[in-house]
Amino acid sequence: MIRLLVAAGVALALSLVGTHFLIGWLTRRRVGQPIREDGPAGHRSKAGTPTMGGIAIVVAASMGWLISDVISSGTFTRRGVIVVATMIGAAIVGGIDDWLKVSRERNLGLNKRAKILGLLLVSVGFVTAALLFTHIATTFSLTRYDWPGIGMGKVIWALWAVTLILATSNAVNLTDGLDGLAAGSAIFGFAAFVVIGFWGFRHPGVYGDQSFLDQAIIAAAMLGACTGFLWWNAAPARIFMGDTGSLAIGTALACLGLSMNTSLLLVLICGVNVMETVSVILQVGSFRMTGRRIFRMAPLHHHFELGGWPEPTVIVRFWILAGLCTALALGIFYADFVRLGVLD
Repeated sequence: MIRLLVAAGVALALSLVGTHFLIGWLTRRRVGQPIREDGPAGHRSKAGTPTMGGIAIVVAASMGWLISDVISSGTFTRRGVIVVATMIGAAIVGGIDDWLKVSRERNLGLNKRAKILGLLLVSVGFVTAALLFTHIATTFSLTRYDWPGIGMGKVIWALWAVTLILATSNAVNLTDGLDGLAAGSAIFGFAAFVVIGFWGFRHPGVYGDQSFLDQAIIAAAMLGACTGFLWWNAAPARIFMGDTGSLAIGTALACLGLSMNTSLLLVLICGVNVMETVSVILQVGSFRMTGRRIFRMAPLHHHFELGGWPEPTVIVRFWILAGLCTALALGIFYADFVRLGVLD
């Protein structure tokens, strides 16, 4: 438990202080966020707000994880190193996209193919390393490696893992459209993985892996880093995380879900991100098939904005939904544990 607190505390402090200095550094260099022309009119006042704040999240979380493991005489695991390296890789892809937007002074960074290719390379790197250097379970899993425990084989699992990383990273990216929405929602997701990881560590006979504590430490570090960043990112935001942060957060969530054998449960843990993504899919599909739109604007948070909800109202209500999804996911996880009769 002390290791988790150290990771979260160090990441929180570094993110809180680091983001403050990053705001000043970015402002002096005029690294500001361009605003999409077809977005809500109320967002135009946000043009020029410093972006690429995800740098603070990734650095703070990485240092929190590193310092926690060093203080505890080294609990590094191969799986933990792979997860952190993959998260940093996704942040680099997002950073390139953010820099192109800033340098071009338009809300157009990497084109879709280039961004997907970058994330594809990162996700393939995770899959390859996980299969070669760890004993990761290649099963279709909800709450543990053997439930439902349908064997997928390495090839099918690899395709599933790559798809999940791409989907989750882009889902968080879509959610990052209002001040603090993505960071606040992510806090709930990482909190869920802190609980799942610590629980798995305390019950290795059930969950069958010794790396769960290291995974929980990574989740705690990301929780602390996102919380510290949210201090400055809450409405009205003084800095945006940009794709640097959103792609890193989504990738970290997906990798933790895969590493802890809860890839199916991830859909519920990231419930708000799934809702946002589905709204975009439905909007695009409906317009292409019928020429009509289902929502006023997609992603979903813009629909409610244009419906008259103040931005803070949309954000807080989406945070509530994220909390409820997390609570339900943890309820399912614990109910499965109780069903095993281990507590008897």
